[in-house]
Order: sequence, then C-alpha cells, then structure tokens
Amino acid sequence: MILRALVLLLFSAVPLAAQGARAGLAVLDFGGTETGARAAERVAGLLARRPEKVALLDRGLARAAARGVGYAGSLNMTLAEARDLGAAVGCDFFLTGDAQTIRRSPSERPAYFESYASVFVVSARTGRLLLWDRPSAERATAPEAEAALLSLIDAERVARYLAAMEEAAASEERERAARAGVEESGRVIDLSAETDTGAVADVREPAPYRRLRPSYPETAARAEAEATVDASVEIDEGGRVARVEIVRWGGFGLDEEVAATIRRMNFHPAKREGEPVPVRVLMRYNFRRPPTPKTK
Repeated sequence: MILRALVLLLFSAVPLAAQGARAGLAVLDFGGTETGARAAERVAGLLARRPEKVALLDRGLARAAARGVGYAGSLNMTLAEARDLGAAVGCDFFLTGDAQTIRRSPSERPAYFESYASVFVVSARTGRLLLWDRPSAERATAPEAEAALLSLIDAERVARYLAAMEEAAASEERERAARAGVEESGRVIDLSAETDTGAVADVREPAPYRRLRPSYPETAARAEAEATVDASVEIDEGGRVARVEIVRWGGFGLDEEVAATIRRMNFHPAKREGEPVPVRVLMRYNFRRPPTPKTK
C-alpha cells in the first residue's frame, strides 16, 4: 500500500500539461473547519463535472503532497513558493482558500452567523494568483448560513474559475513564445536581487518624488485580510514606471491597489557614473487590518 501511494505521488509530480493531456487541477484544503471541508468538496464536485476542461487530481494525494512540503494553507505567497507547491502537488493550477462559519455580534443589530469561503485560483506554472473570490452568506443560525454559502458556490461561479485558468494558459503560452524569440538585453539593472550586490554597488537607487501609500480596500476590510505584498518594479531612465509585477500576492484587492499606487508614482532616476539607467527594484507593502473602533 505504501509503495503504491509513493508511485502515485511520483506520477503526480509531473504536470499533466507536460504529458500532453488536459491541464491538471488540484483542489487543496479550505482551512481546517467543517465549513472549509464542505466548501472545498462542493467546488471539487462541480469541477469534476467538467472533465473536458481540466483533469482533477485526486484530492487525498494532492493534500498529502502539499502537507509533505510544509504547506499550511497560506493565502499570502511569493511566486516561487506557489510554483514550488504546484510542482510538489504535480498540477498546472491549484485552488486553495479558507472557509468558516462564525458568529457576529455587532452593536447595531442582533447577532447573526456568517459563512464565507475565500477561494484563490493559482497558476502552478508561473505562481501567479489568477483570481480570488469570497462568497459569503448571513443567516440567523450557523447551519442556515453554511447552507446559503454552499448554494452560492454554483456552476456559474466555478465556470469563472475555469475561465481564469483558460485565459492564463493562453497568456502563458504567448509569453513563452515571446521569450523564445527575444534575447535578454541586460539593459535593466536588477537591484531587487539579494545576491551579487557588489556588481551594482556603484548604482544610486531611484527615489520617489513623493511616496504614496496604498489604501486598505473595502474588499480586504470585509475579509479582515492581513498580508505582505511585494512588487517587482522597472523604472526607466526618465524615472517613469515601465513595468509592475506582483511577486508576492495577498488577494482581496490588495495586489491591484499596490500596482495602481506604484503606477501613479514618479522617481528621480537611478544613476551609474552620473548617467540615468533603467533599474528593477523590489517594493514591499505590509497590510494590517485597521483596529476595530471602540464602542461607547
């Protein structure tokens, strides 16, 4: 039995797309609650009805592989961490998330129960967060709230997850084709790397004319989200932002807010020997949920 499980895990370590088959999709745990288990099973069951779109990996083996590399359900991952997790599971895309049923006791209304499911759709090939979703329902009792949540997780919602994966697969193919025909010019000096700092010691880093702070969006507030978002930013010789890529995502609208804020910024350009040069830098933003206002 142990040998058979090992063989299956080794086979699953090769993404199905690399085997010339449909894209392989893994549905990982949505947290450790009963609501999380039911929500994940609901999503997996709906995806299983679409075999023409994706090949759904065995959930038990996928979860075992994820636990084997130490994955504990984080929804705040770097691209490298997400790629490594996908490689360990052996999929092209994976879904992870968190789902709970909790009692709310607001001061302005009677107590109620909220059931929610935070669902993250991730490309294992690039590590990018393709889509995040957070259906939720409020009812007077916990069973009613959970039942309402599960009804929201329907075929139409899952179709959006599949559409995001299809779009990503097409764009990733275009990116690979573009990279195959273009040589790296080496013009952009990478200041974001943690190694070989001596090679860029003579480069004066760019400085923003005015530092802008991303706001904490309402979508994140509703989820009470806390995350660190990292962006790889290319700044040209004129101090203009040429490219922004989120390399540690947090979902819930935080990534979009970071990217939009950075694109509004202008910089004193980086310089080498007194001459402006294009560079790549890492910009990090830590988001913490605002403190709950004290009631009188």
